[in-house]
Amino acid sequence: MRAILVILCAVGFAWGGTVPALADGAPGAGDIQVAQTMGDRELTVVLRRVEPVPGPVHVDVVTHVGSPAGDLRLRLSRDGTAVSETTVRLTAEPGFHTGTLRVDGPGPWELALDDGQRVATIPFVVPARVMSPPQNAAYGGFVAAGALMLVTLVVALRRGGVAAFAPAAGVVAALAVAVTAALLSSSVPPPPAPGSDLDPTVDNVTDPYANARAAAVDHSRPPVNLVATAVGDDLRLALTDGSTGRPVDDLLVHDNALAHLGVVSPSGKLWHLHPVRVGPGDYRAKLVAPEPGRYAVAVEIARRGGGRQLLRTTAALTASGTAVPATEDVDLDRRIAAAGSPSTVTARFGADDLQPWLGMLGHMVVVGPVTGEVADAPVWAHVHAMTPPAPGMPDEPDESVAAFGPDVPFTYTFPLPGRYLVWVQAERGYAVRTVPAVVDVPAAGGAAR
Repeated sequence: MRAILVILCAVGFAWGGTVPALADGAPGAGDIQVAQTMGDRELTVVLRRVEPVPGPVHVDVVTHVGSPAGDLRLRLSRDGTAVSETTVRLTAEPGFHTGTLRVDGPGPWELALDDGQRVATIPFVVPARVMSPPQNAAYGGFVAAGALMLVTLVVALRRGGVAAFAPAAGVVAALAVAVTAALLSSSVPPPPAPGSDLDPTVDNVTDPYANARAAAVDHSRPPVNLVATAVGDDLRLALTDGSTGRPVDDLLVHDNALAHLGVVSPSGKLWHLHPVRVGPGDYRAKLVAPEPGRYAVAVEIARRGGGRQLLRTTAALTASGTAVPATEDVDLDRRIAAAGSPSTVTARFGADDLQPWLGMLGHMVVVGPVTGEVADAPVWAHVHAMTPPAPGMPDEPDESVAAFGPDVPFTYTFPLPGRYLVWVQAERGYAVRTVPAVVDVPAAGGAAR
């Protein structure tokens, strides 16, 4: 019996030092932030961490300067059936507006946003908290050891020491299984969370290890084709599979959006929008063109099993309005090196009150070299300035935090010499500040301008 107690102490030490790996993983269990351009509103929809399940889902809708007041109806659906609904009253004051919904189980879900004119849908996965096979074996071993321990004590008291050897041996065997499984549980990596590499279902969300036990499957998917057309005041993006031609409906949230849309007019005006999903492969964003001509269009997406992709095309638009994106005059420290060498552009905003936007401190869009029409420029780049770590915040900070800056630096290697159009963007006071610039990049051996 003394030997058994020693083993139990050793097991307790080993198990206490083991950190079980969660099958859902940190990204799947954290907050989800999704930017949405709904008509005249640029919104950030924040789905707070869902735990426990069943349980409430707290949704924050962040509005920005210039966003009109109105009601936004939120609806959570599962397998096409509405489960929970609420209405969030958006005021003219920019900031956070909160609603609470409810989920009744893990698996794939869909959040619908209805402003009375359009319905945008955001697919997401509610993870399940499950244990790995080694963890199940460890717990089973501990339970069996405890039960056999009681049997051993009863037999030893009633029939003597010799008869107790059989259940005592079972205790040792059960503890051996538990110790081995406990040690393995910290070294066995969890399988990919359903929704990242494979389409999520209730079954593979609640038992992700079943897929790991199956034969290896190639989850890669073909590139995406993009067609951009004007539909009224909306720019419609049709996304189709490069192999089958069918609509692509497996986009993942990356950098806090399902799709990042950049549009540049013939005269060099930039729109950085986040089109809403209105159907499979059908994404739309309001864009009132101030001038006719060929517009450069670029869409950044991340496809399940297909990685991140940059899709480029052009759209011939007719003038439908006069409004143009607002810009600001901010000092830019430009240290431009020759093509092929790293350059640094630093925007000096003057105060440390910048908010994270799309999970970043700042964004820089680069188009060029421009020698004729902007739409024909060969290079399109989207550069990030990362948000510094925030102590005590396990998830990335949302727009309620205004404590970054004042300088926003970017490093980028211009691949070709020539003239580039550059836009730096950062958020302050719930307004995205856009700073345009023209950069001349010399050829190797030339002087920077």
